[in-house]
Amino acid sequence: MTSTNLKIRIDGSAGAAAPYEQLRAQIAEAARAGRLPVGFKLPTVRGFAEELGLAANTVAKAYRALETDGVIETRGRGGTFIAAAADSAAREAAAAAQAFAERALRLGLTFDEATAAVQDALRARFGL
Repeated sequence: MTSTNLKIRIDGSAGAAAPYEQLRAQIAEAARAGRLPVGFKLPTVRGFAEELGLAANTVAKAYRALETDGVIETRGRGGTFIAAAADSAAREAAAAAQAFAERALRLGLTFDEATAAVQDALRARFGL
């Protein structure tokens, strides 16, 4: 299933991620990459669901996750738009870092041990 306007493709094969997760990830990536600029109006839940051949609840779930992540914002009946994701991403990363620092301290890790754990996780995730 493919969206012609936004170039969203949902893989329905066995083993693929859940459709809402595929939709969430593709919109988030397009927003971060600038392919969906800040202020871009997304289709309505029902319209997008119909275009992609998905249930409206699937698209609504993806939109809720994107809104929680700060990637999109809903303006009531005005619609759903791409938010200034860079700002929210930086805020979320700072909050995650703060939570990790607090947890590392509770676990009794030294600064060097905590830093090494973060570096190992980042290297593994980014394939470095």
